[in-house]
Amino acid sequence: MISRIDLRGDALPEGTALRDLLPRAEFDVAAALEKVRPICEDVHHRGDAALIDFTERFDGVRLDQVRVPAAALSRALEELDPAVRAALEESIRRARIVHRAQRRDTHTTQVVPGGAVTEKWVPVQRVGLYAPGGRSVYPSSVIMNVVPAQEAGVESIALASPAQAEFNGLPHPTILAACALLGVDEVYAAGGATAVAMFAYGTESCAPADMVTGPGNIWVAAAKRYFTGKIGIDAEAGPTEIAVLADDTADPVHVASDLISQAEHDPLAAAVLVTDSVELADAVEKELEPQVAATRHVDDRIVPALSGKQSAIVLVDGVDEGLRVVDAYGAEHLEIQTADAAAVADRVRNAGAIFIGPWAPVSLGDYAAGSNHVLPTGGCACHSSGLSVQSFLRGIHIVDYTKDALAEVAHHVVTLAEAEDLPAHGAAIKARFGWKVPDSK
Repeated sequence: MISRIDLRGDALPEGTALRDLLPRAEFDVAAALEKVRPICEDVHHRGDAALIDFTERFDGVRLDQVRVPAAALSRALEELDPAVRAALEESIRRARIVHRAQRRDTHTTQVVPGGAVTEKWVPVQRVGLYAPGGRSVYPSSVIMNVVPAQEAGVESIALASPAQAEFNGLPHPTILAACALLGVDEVYAAGGATAVAMFAYGTESCAPADMVTGPGNIWVAAAKRYFTGKIGIDAEAGPTEIAVLADDTADPVHVASDLISQAEHDPLAAAVLVTDSVELADAVEKELEPQVAATRHVDDRIVPALSGKQSAIVLVDGVDEGLRVVDAYGAEHLEIQTADAAAVADRVRNAGAIFIGPWAPVSLGDYAAGSNHVLPTGGCACHSSGLSVQSFLRGIHIVDYTKDALAEVAHHVVTLAEAEDLPAHGAAIKARFGWKVPDSK
């Protein structure tokens, strides 16, 4: 069901050579970009009419309007299963605790007497958030997008999720209920690239946003790439992935269940076990079969995901080598199931989120750890972070110098300007002192 890659014996290669040995899903955003380009431009030119036409084409339902009526949000919350409501409320509560602690304070640094630089953190004014709605419904993604934006102080928050023919063209009612719980009343029945284009360009019913965040399929990723530079984006999120670094202390039942938990998202989902224990590898492989047989989404998601080229059991010589492998892989979700797991986790450099030990599975982080589950995929954890309050903030430097403080450093400024052959830069200093360079003190 799952392949093996044996990296034991020889010294591990460095950098890209090691990454090239590791399993990874094929996710050609560049090819998808050419297909979403005309869709995005049609939304640009025809606005809501294009959104309605594309929704009929892709989602099989003809909308009367793109914006979800307030009454539909209220009704969704009223009809929500009480147990699901309680779970969502607890997820929101925990997410607020974590994300509220991420707020940044304005800080002033006195560089010299009379010269100060203040860093002020300002939220973007308007964001468009995306909650997927294809193979599964993700009210948890509503929480993971909305909470950090609210805690950052974003004034205007809109959310889009695909129209569902089953619900008369509205997004899934659990999505709508989550929005109502969070106080988000601007919601649109729009999916994929059309939703990103709506937020980027604006339409008759939706004002343009400064930034778009949220997970999605390849079409969402391609649209985000198309609009990079016009709007802010969080990341080009690809198929979900889990890597587990484990030794012979790990429980194979736990490891197998965690691999399956992410494989059920998508046939392109990646499930990777990195271990120095052949015994554990054998036990996990044996455990996969009965657990897969006992769950749902087997033939359309789990089996293709586990058997695909993006998933594997990777054998290494030891935990040190395993750390090198998982750092090269840069997993969205990384579980550490080894002896002294906290110390091992502390040595990890590249991961979207790290889950320590047997009692912190990825599923906890997906819903109720308090952490955010909108995380970098496809190795992007080597240079990018997950969604947070910081994602919605911009740091602005405020420079405040007196005449004496400028005079003290003026000769250095003029010298550097002349060294870069930018005499007008130096002249802007001299103009303030009678076209002379003040004597340094």
